[in-house]
Amino acid sequence: MNPLLALRQAGQSVWLDFITRRFISEGKLKALIDNDGLGGVTSNPTIFQKAMTGGTDYDAEFIPLAKQDKNAPDIFWALAIKDIQSACDVFRPLYDKTNGADGYVSLEVNPHLARDSQGTLEEARQLFKRVARPNVMIKIPGTKEGLPAIEQALGEGININITLIFALERYQEVINAWLAGLERLAASGKPLDRVASVASFFVSRVDSLVDGMLEKKGNKALQGKAAIANAKEAYQMFLKTITSARFKALQAKGARVQRPLWASTSTKNPNYRDVLYVEELIGPDTVNTVPPATIDAFRDHGQVRQSLAEKPETSAKALADLKAAGIDMKQVTQQLEDDGVKLFAESYDALIASLEQKRQTLKVAH
Repeated sequence: MNPLLALRQAGQSVWLDFITRRFISEGKLKALIDNDGLGGVTSNPTIFQKAMTGGTDYDAEFIPLAKQDKNAPDIFWALAIKDIQSACDVFRPLYDKTNGADGYVSLEVNPHLARDSQGTLEEARQLFKRVARPNVMIKIPGTKEGLPAIEQALGEGININITLIFALERYQEVINAWLAGLERLAASGKPLDRVASVASFFVSRVDSLVDGMLEKKGNKALQGKAAIANAKEAYQMFLKTITSARFKALQAKGARVQRPLWASTSTKNPNYRDVLYVEELIGPDTVNTVPPATIDAFRDHGQVRQSLAEKPETSAKALADLKAAGIDMKQVTQQLEDDGVKLFAESYDALIASLEQKRQTLKVAH
């Protein structure tokens, strides 16, 4: 059996961390849904930067917008929203077939709003309205400032993908914001059964940072342990949440679980198995969002087992061993969050700068 289809049977949905106009128009996205059971798509500024600034795929729409004297950010959002709408439409049959359990496409708010609660909320509302598809998810960073926006947006019935989660303490705050948002929605008398949310817990970047710290300490035994242990502990928190009285009360009104989504799951270290962060994080009610290369690798040689359920006590022990070795996971995860916010903002700025350059060139040429 195709290992990607076996993942779906194991209760995990595979999403693709990639989007381009040509990929959609040439039917490659639909082929992944039909042949490999693909369940969704995630995007971010870095992905759009690569898509929009290479080649001529966007020129037919770009040129008229440039002629209308639209600025580079307006052009970006117009192009991005069109791609997201197209992807949502390709996933719509899956969304309908699963009654809204799967088939989502994520679009991120401007990363410069990561520390701005009100700005994030206003942009989430605007993007949700502009895309105008029931299976779009708006990505909001899981920063301290993002939490009030997440709660309010969910309380208004907006599908939310909470991104850039690294710390277990922050994940608990995200869970609380999600539950409070659903309670808000229920109190307003609106239905809960079509509001979806995922919590994107980043994985490989944890090992990338911690392994370097361990290298300096001469401790190779614990390398490659931090990321999976951190994610497995998060899954235990998820299981505790969905069996709680607070969630059961919401579930009785139609609420769905907020699935943990494993992000940043391409293997950065060439010494590790290239599907490590897929194989070790398989379990029911989860999502793994992977780049095309990891999809191809897992289809070719991925092995499926219920790895998240295996010896849950080993993840707590691994984190305790890391602490004893002088690794402060709170410090690590805060640095990763700060770096993540900065990197996405830099990608967005590079994207806007390159679109501005293209706009000026096309204005002269046309």
